[in-house]
Amino acid sequence: MIQRLEVGPRMSQAVVHGNTVYLAGQVADDTKADVAGQTRQVLATIDRLLAAAGTDKTKLLAATIYLSDIATFAQMNAVWDAWVAAGNTPARATVQAALATPAYKVEIVVIAAR
Repeated sequence: MIQRLEVGPRMSQAVVHGNTVYLAGQVADDTKADVAGQTRQVLATIDRLLAAAGTDKTKLLAATIYLSDIATFAQMNAVWDAWVAAGNTPARATVQAALATPAYKVEIVVIAAR
C-alpha cells in the first residue's frame, strides 16, 4: 500500500510505502532568513511531516542537504547538530546546488523508517 500526504499537482510532500517514509525536498517559507533560520524552518517542517506519517527524526535513514552556498556549511550544521537525534544520525550527504529560486539557501530531503 502507498500513502501520500499533502498531495499536490506536481508532487506529494511525503510518501509512505510499507514502513518507509520518503519526504520531498523541503525549503523555508521565510526566504528572508539566513541559512540557519531557513534550516530551522525546514527541520520543523520535516518534524511535522514525519509525525503525520507516523514516525520521527529518531528513525531517519538518510538525508540529503542541498546548500546554495557551501560556505554556509558550518551555520547549517550548527542547527542540524542541535536538532538531529544523538545516536540516531542518518546516512547523510551535503552538496552545493543551484536551488529552485535564489532566495532558497537550503533544501533537505529525508527518508525515514516507520
